[in-house]
Amino acid sequence: LENSLLTQPWASVCFGESTFLAKVCFRDTGYILLISDLSSVWYESADAEAVGQRSKELNKRLTVHVSSFLNRLRNLMCPLLAGQLDATTAFSCHRSASGLSLHVRSELAGLPFYWDFHCCPAPLEMVFRHFVRPLIRMNLVMQRQVQELTSLLLQKDAEIEDYRDSGATLSRDRLRTEPFQEETFQQNFMAEVRNGAS
Repeated sequence: LENSLLTQPWASVCFGESTFLAKVCFRDTGYILLISDLSSVWYESADAEAVGQRSKELNKRLTVHVSSFLNRLRNLMCPLLAGQLDATTAFSCHRSASGLSLHVRSELAGLPFYWDFHCCPAPLEMVFRHFVRPLIRMNLVMQRQVQELTSLLLQKDAEIEDYRDSGATLSRDRLRTEPFQEETFQQNFMAEVRNGAS
C-alpha cells in the first residue's frame, strides 16, 4: 500500500481553520492515509480486519461487507482531495500529543455513517520517502532545466546579435528584447526563494 501511495499526488485540504496536505490510497485489503501541516506528518495504515472492527464499533446499525465499507470511504475521501465537497458529508480533525484524528460524518444507505482515521506520527523513513526525496529530486530537475534554459537564451542572444551584425532589422519594433542577464536573473531568483521561505 505504501508503495502505491508514493504515486498518489498531494492535495491541499482544509478542516476548520487548519490547512493540510494529504494523500490516500485505498484497496480492497485496506488503506493508508498520509497527512501533514508541514510542521508534523501523520499517517494511518489499516487492513481489512481493522476496518471491519472499527466499522462495527462506529456504525452498529450498518451491516455491510468490509470491501463495500472501504469503497464508501474512498468515495468520500477522493472528492475531498479533489476539492469537491459534498454537502451531506462533514470532516473535522483533532490534534493531540499522540497524533491526529480525522472524523468523518456522512450517510450510507439512508443511515448515518461515521468513520475516524486515527493517525500517529509518521516514521522518519516515511517522511523521507514521501517528502524529502521527491522534493530533492524535483529541485535537481528544476536546476538542470534552468541551466538548459539559461544556455539556450544565451545562444539565442548570440544568434540575434549575429543577425544584427549582418544588417537584419525587426519588422515590428515591439518584438525587440533586451539581452538576457544571467547574473541579474540568478540574483532575482535567490531573492524570491528567500522571500518565499520567510
